[in-house]
Amino acid sequence: MLPVIALVGRPNVGKSTLFNVVTGTRDALVADLPGLTRDRKYGYGRVGPCPSIVIDTGGLVESPAGIEQPMVEQTVRAIEEADRIVLVVDGRSGITATDRWVVDLLRRTKKPVFVAVNKAEGIDDDVFTAEFHAFGLGEPSAISAAHGQGVHDLMERVLEGLVPPVGEEEPTPEREKRVRVCVVGRPNVGKSTLINRWLGEERLVSFDQPGTTRDTVHVPFERDGNLYDLIDTAGVRRKARVEGAVEKFSVVKTLQAIEEAHVVVCVLDASETVSDQDASLIGFIANRGRALVIAVNKWDHIEQHQRDHIKNQIALRLPFVDYAPLHFISARHGTGVGELLRSVDAAYASAMADLPTKELTRLLESAMVAHQPPLVRGRRIKLRYAHQGGRNPPLIIIHGNQTESVPDTYRRYLVNMYRAAYKLVGTPVKVEFRGEDNPYAGKRNTMTPSQVRKRRRVIKRDKR
Repeated sequence: MLPVIALVGRPNVGKSTLFNVVTGTRDALVADLPGLTRDRKYGYGRVGPCPSIVIDTGGLVESPAGIEQPMVEQTVRAIEEADRIVLVVDGRSGITATDRWVVDLLRRTKKPVFVAVNKAEGIDDDVFTAEFHAFGLGEPSAISAAHGQGVHDLMERVLEGLVPPVGEEEPTPEREKRVRVCVVGRPNVGKSTLINRWLGEERLVSFDQPGTTRDTVHVPFERDGNLYDLIDTAGVRRKARVEGAVEKFSVVKTLQAIEEAHVVVCVLDASETVSDQDASLIGFIANRGRALVIAVNKWDHIEQHQRDHIKNQIALRLPFVDYAPLHFISARHGTGVGELLRSVDAAYASAMADLPTKELTRLLESAMVAHQPPLVRGRRIKLRYAHQGGRNPPLIIIHGNQTESVPDTYRRYLVNMYRAAYKLVGTPVKVEFRGEDNPYAGKRNTMTPSQVRKRRRVIKRDKR
């Protein structure tokens, strides 16, 4: 296993900024706002003498209240998992009472702790760190996470003597072949609770407060030999209600997670109606070609009339994704959650299906026998053969003549035919038409009239 390094400290001292520098990414959302990070966020450290796993954590506070309580619990779990701990402090604020409380907490873990005094740009290192010797945790390191100053020296000290096993390296998504499952929806519909139920542990901060999750969080998961990358996302509200830069960036990262996903699970709230925002978000997912599963959460303890109402709303407002499996679940109690994951597997298999050219062409011919394409200016549209052009979503390319005139109704007919033939569920199917170039286009006819008559006689004879 790679060595595990946890970044801890009180809120707003620069832990997420340091995480981004060490991992060489922009995975952690960064803003001048205390308590922005709430869940444990894992990344692969690329700075230092050897690779490592780095954990970004929420801020530690001495007397947590409300949502701070599960945040602190997540940080404590990260400390328990870590081999070594980096305590990040704000050098410009000096030592605070919370810093002293965090030091006492870390000292009781009996694990190596390294002090990183952040925001040291433009100040002499010795002067900047002098006060923090009082922690009694060894020589403090002056760094500027925002500018990358001193970070390499810090990681050299932290990782000294920690060498991963021979051949251990950062895994890549291609090697792991994980199914990327993105869970989206409006705020407070139960996205984090659903992922926690799948995992069987409180891995993500779940709290009865809209906007609990602010950043996308990737969680590796395995069940029945299948590997998944579960992606928790921030709730998406109507554009007019999005306030502040942090929420705007959260929405952007949610949309990016949808783009990168294999399957998207859209969570709706059974106690409410299907809103314009729900329809808009699902429309975006469909337009991007992602496989989709719809989960109506909080199905327990609601009246029958509300159940009938939400079913009617789904039928009326979401007919354009009638291919998506629909599940009525309770993430809190686990009702229907296992069946939901099976639908995710089926949607992934459909999105990545291999469609042989011979079968696609044979099905195209059968479809044309059953229902011919329409006439265009007195000429019949001719579709000759089909082949697969891509996956996630399945793309079927059909070649023929006058393909630019194929109506949308016939396109939908072919899509439904292919979907039924291959039993494709949960994924959109795209059909693209391509015309065949005329090899004689632009060439002047140089045949004499007698040659033309002779050519016509030959053609008539061949037809007999």
